[in-house]
Amino acid sequence: MDNMEKALVPEGAAKPARNVRKIYEVTPRSRLLLAAALAFCLLLVNALGWPWGAGNTVTVFAWYALLLPAVGREALLRRRESRVLLAYNLLLAVSFSLTSNPFFRLWNFLALALLIPLQAASLPAWDLLPWWRPAMLKDRLELLCRGAFCHLGAAPAALSAGREKKSVSLTVVLGSAAALALVSVLLPILASADALFAAATRGLTEFIQLHFARGLWKFFWALVLTPFLFGLLYALRHTPARAGTHTLCTVDSALFAIILGALDVLYLLFLAVQSAGLFGGPEYLAQRGLSYAEWARSGFFQIVGVTIVNLAALMAALTFSQQEDRTWRVLRGLAATLVGESFILLVSAAWRMTLYVSAYGLSFKRLMTYWGMVMMALFLLAALEKVWRPDRSFCRRAFPLALAGWLVINCIPVDYLIAKNQVDRYLSGESPILSVHYLAYSLSYDTLSQLARLNPELPLTVCEGDWWGSQKTAGSLLESRRQQARTDCAGWRSWTLSACLAAGGG
Repeated sequence: MDNMEKALVPEGAAKPARNVRKIYEVTPRSRLLLAAALAFCLLLVNALGWPWGAGNTVTVFAWYALLLPAVGREALLRRRESRVLLAYNLLLAVSFSLTSNPFFRLWNFLALALLIPLQAASLPAWDLLPWWRPAMLKDRLELLCRGAFCHLGAAPAALSAGREKKSVSLTVVLGSAAALALVSVLLPILASADALFAAATRGLTEFIQLHFARGLWKFFWALVLTPFLFGLLYALRHTPARAGTHTLCTVDSALFAIILGALDVLYLLFLAVQSAGLFGGPEYLAQRGLSYAEWARSGFFQIVGVTIVNLAALMAALTFSQQEDRTWRVLRGLAATLVGESFILLVSAAWRMTLYVSAYGLSFKRLMTYWGMVMMALFLLAALEKVWRPDRSFCRRAFPLALAGWLVINCIPVDYLIAKNQVDRYLSGESPILSVHYLAYSLSYDTLSQLARLNPELPLTVCEGDWWGSQKTAGSLLESRRQQARTDCAGWRSWTLSACLAAGGG
């Protein structure tokens, strides 16, 4: 200690400790958990290659098989939130083995990347913010980052547990594998630095590159990920309880009353013009220089987006406004009016979308717009409850609705319905054009059973890669897609039931 430090420490007091080493509570059983964590990381780096399929399903199930012994059955099933997310995540994981729609694959992957960490953060007995508070995202992300990055010493501590055993240690296995990985990386570098060394080791270098290069790189990344994963598992089981705090700032309700009042007047004017188009018919639109089809196919995507903005404005007004003054009652009335106008906007958008679909048929974007309208209507009902009962939490209704709605749309054979609608319209003569390339290449293999209804000798103009206008028949197009399905089914990572059925001509 220098003089300044001595002056700050009272005489006879204990001197502050320096370089205190963190003590980890590990047992010989922790070594088994560390080996399981390494096995999971190996699976992770092997299973998540594109195209996605059964590999994602296996990875999620393996995660919960690892999580169960790591935190215990009681912790995993203690809270209803955790039980619901467990079932939901497993169902989403199964969808990777069933469907081959690229849009759903991507968004299901993103959903699992968010929901699995959120569930993991809720497992210990932490006094966190409840799941229906949006601020819980920051709270739980902080805990996950602390667990993954602040307990990296747990893995070495687990390796040192039970050293008295004379059997082959996991330490020796990991050290040998790490040494082999480093040799495989450094050997080509040294060979490029010296021609004589390259000639002497050419056979060894070619053997490693042929048999071990890719596998060793994957093992190397698994070794890098393992301490972070094991540290997170250790934190989920051992981190002490901590209290989550959150303060809500409120403003004068007159601020939001002005905003909602302006929106109400704007939408009232918009709906008045809309009603003239809806009830005036083609004659009224012709007077305005518009065709009925041109008017019908415009605006529904924008209206859905406007409804989202309205919902955000409503929640901000009802959450951050002071509820003691008299303006609060006026604001609630304006909020209820905005909800009603938003419902009418959605009905108008659905009406115009239906007119457009009846003229041009279904597409993936149009069908998902229908789904989005239904979800927005449900969210508006939850917002109306918030207007009626300000003490109720909107997110407590909206989050389960969003999860349930997404699971429902995953269970609907969207691509099959789109292909059936388009092929029915073409075969009946209702539509002279059929976008075969869109149905075959932009959607999943579920469309092939409907495209098989076409004449196999029907000439088609399709797009493949960078070449436009290549001539094919419907039969050759189907066979090309089925060959791709067979390729997907050849590997366990990319296998899906949809590809399997398509490969067999189902």
